[in-house]
Amino acid sequence: MLEVHPIAALDGDPNLQPYRTMRRQMEHRQQGIFVAEGDKVVRRLLESDFVVVSVLLPEKWLRELEPLLKSRPEEIRAYVAEKEVLESLTGFSMYQGVLAVGKIPAPALLDQILRTGSGPLLLVAVDGLTNAENLGTLVRNCAAFGVQALLVGETSSSPFLRRAVRSSMGGIFKVPVVETDSLAQTLAELRVKKIHCIGAHPHTERKTLAQADLCGDCCIVFGSEGYGISLPVLEACDELVAIPMASEVDSLNVGSAAAAFLYEANRQRGKA
Repeated sequence: MLEVHPIAALDGDPNLQPYRTMRRQMEHRQQGIFVAEGDKVVRRLLESDFVVVSVLLPEKWLRELEPLLKSRPEEIRAYVAEKEVLESLTGFSMYQGVLAVGKIPAPALLDQILRTGSGPLLLVAVDGLTNAENLGTLVRNCAAFGVQALLVGETSSSPFLRRAVRSSMGGIFKVPVVETDSLAQTLAELRVKKIHCIGAHPHTERKTLAQADLCGDCCIVFGSEGYGISLPVLEACDELVAIPMASEVDSLNVGSAAAAFLYEANRQRGKA
């Protein structure tokens, strides 16, 4: 059911609070919600199985998205206002003025993914990745290359931060997220289950990406650009693999590195 609420000025409706507090993302995380922004990301949210709470948008975008909004099973509040009012409410300059609030789903269960995923499994794990835009770009790559689950280590940011959701371009609505209390321990458990754990490590001389075998069940681990993968997580991997590059370049952006690794995995599996 769609409920339309016109807003002529700054409104005291408590349901608008997530839009007023878009910079306080930890509060959103504690409330189990996230903000999606932009036409494409909001549209992909409405096309997904995620629960949608509300949308905030100008009249012209309500007309564009109304068929999708009315097709949703849950009750959704649509707050409609001119772009200037929306910018006063959110405190942001808005190009399209299309925002939505969704509910963060319960974390995916790794055991269930391992039981039900079609082989060979392709998993990705992130360790110490705190830049939201880079994490979102990595999620977008995961969606593009058919990754069955993203394992988020205890030192990484949430992929449901507003900037991460935006950078994923809606990819976060397609990739199950597994939250780990100890990524090193989770990788050890995967190895027991014969899932090959590969650390994407630019400073190793042991093996290059072209030499790695990515055809079987595997989990590729990425770290931050600044510090890479932490020592406990490196030690939990079966092997370390590097992308060959010019000697004067320290490393690639994690999104670029993920694209290279995941493309190679798909190529080896005959999916490229």
